[in-house]
Amino acid sequence: MNHPSFRFFGAVRNVTGSKHLLEWKGVRILFDCGMVQGKRDKARKANLHLPFDPKEIDHVLLSHAHIDHSGGLPILVREGYRGRIWCTPGTKDLAAVLLEDSARIQEGDADFLNRHRKNNEPEILPLYTGEDSALAIQRLKARDYHEKFELEKGIEVEFFDAGHIIGSAQVVVTLREGGEEFKIAFTGDHGRKDMPILRDPEPLPPVDVLVTESTYGNRLHPDEKTMEKDLAKIVREEQEDGGRLLIPAFAVGRTQNLIYLFGKLIREGKIEHIPIYVDSPLARAATSVVSNHLEDLDADIQKMIKGGHDPFHFKDIHFTRSVEESKALNRIEHPCVIIAASGMCEGGRILHHLLRSLPRREDCVLVVGYMAPYTLGRRIVEKEKRVRIFRQEVQVRCQVRTMNGLSAHADSKELISSLRHLAGSVRKCFVVHGEKDASYSLRDKLLAVGFKDVCVPVEGERYDLWEEQG
Repeated sequence: MNHPSFRFFGAVRNVTGSKHLLEWKGVRILFDCGMVQGKRDKARKANLHLPFDPKEIDHVLLSHAHIDHSGGLPILVREGYRGRIWCTPGTKDLAAVLLEDSARIQEGDADFLNRHRKNNEPEILPLYTGEDSALAIQRLKARDYHEKFELEKGIEVEFFDAGHIIGSAQVVVTLREGGEEFKIAFTGDHGRKDMPILRDPEPLPPVDVLVTESTYGNRLHPDEKTMEKDLAKIVREEQEDGGRLLIPAFAVGRTQNLIYLFGKLIREGKIEHIPIYVDSPLARAATSVVSNHLEDLDADIQKMIKGGHDPFHFKDIHFTRSVEESKALNRIEHPCVIIAASGMCEGGRILHHLLRSLPRREDCVLVVGYMAPYTLGRRIVEKEKRVRIFRQEVQVRCQVRTMNGLSAHADSKELISSLRHLAGSVRKCFVVHGEKDASYSLRDKLLAVGFKDVCVPVEGERYDLWEEQG
C-alpha cells in the first residue's frame, strides 16, 4: 500500500485551531479547519494565513461545529478550496449558525479597531465577512452517523457519535488498495458518558491509527451529583448575598446543559425560583437547532420533549431578543443568573456584563469551561486583580468560582475507558487538542494500558503512518 501520512497544523500542544492533514496517493484530506483563539495579535496572525495551500486540499471532514474546529472554513473557501465539507446533519445546521455569528464578530472587531486606530495606521480588515461565511456554508454536505460514503475510489468515511455537542462525530477513514485495508480514526472532541441531553459517545471499531483529543488528559471531573450540588450551593449563596451570578458559556452545548440543569434543580426544589437570562442570540438559535435534532438527544430528553415538557423553555428562563433587553440586564439589582457568550470572554455580550460585575463584591463569576491561555477568561480564572475590557482597566472584586463538571470533554479516566479497547489494533496513536502537560499525561496513560506507539506530534512535521507495520 502507498504510504499515508499526517501533518498536524493546529491544536497540537494547545487546544484551539484544529487542522490535521491526511495525505495518501496525492489525495489531501483535511480534518477540521478551526480558528486559533487566545492572545489577540498572535491569534489574528495565525488565523490570517493558512499553513497550506487551500487549492491543494481535495476533501474536508468536519468533526463538529465549534469555532475552534470550524472557524477557519470561510478563509479556506475564500482562498481557493473548491470541494465539499462533509459533516453530520446536526453539524451542518449548527455550523451555519456559528459561522454566520463568527463573521459578525470578525466584522465588528475590525470596525471597533478601525474606530480607535491612529491616523498613520493602516485599515484593519476582518478575518472574513458574512459573504465569506455564506460561501463556506454552501459547501457543507451532510451524511448521517454510520452512513458510509466514498470520497473517491478507495477512500471511505463513516461518522460515529462523539457525544460532545449536537452532531459531533468521531471520523473513521478507511483506505483500500490492492486487497489491503488501513483504518484511521479521529475522535474530534470526545464527549462523556451518562451526561444529560446527548447520547453517549459510541465505541470506535478497531483501527490502525488513532488521533485523540486530550483537553483534560491530566484531569478528573466531579460526578454529576457533585456538580448539581455545587451549582445549587453557589446559586443559594448568591440569592442570600443579593448578587448576580454571571456565567460565561459557549452558546452551543454548555448553555443548553446549564439551562437543563437549572430547570432540574428548580423542579426538584434544590434551589428557589430565580430569573435566568440567556443573553446570547447565538445561544437562542443554537437551542432551536438542538430541539430540532431529536435523533441526537438521549432517550430521557426525547421522552420529555415528545411528552410536551421542553427542558430548554420553562417559567424562569428568559432569552433576550434585542440589544435593548441585553442592556437592561445591567440595571437589575435583585439576584439573578446571566448566561452569556463568548465562553472564553473574548467577545460578545459577556464583556458588557463583566464590566459591571467584576468590580462588585456581591456578584459572582462562575467559570464552567476551559479557558485558553491569554484569554480574558483565563486571566479571570487566575484571579488577576485587574483586567482590561474595551480598553478600560477594571478591578476584579467579585467572587470567581470554577466548576469543571459541566465540561463536554471527557476527562482522562473517561478517555481511557472509551479508547482502551483499541490498544490491540492501533499501531500508532497521536495525542492532540490539549495543552502540553495534558497531552503528555494522556500519552503516558495510553502507554500504560497497552498502546504501543503514542506520540504528541510537533506542529507541521510529517508523520508516516505505514512505517510502523514493518
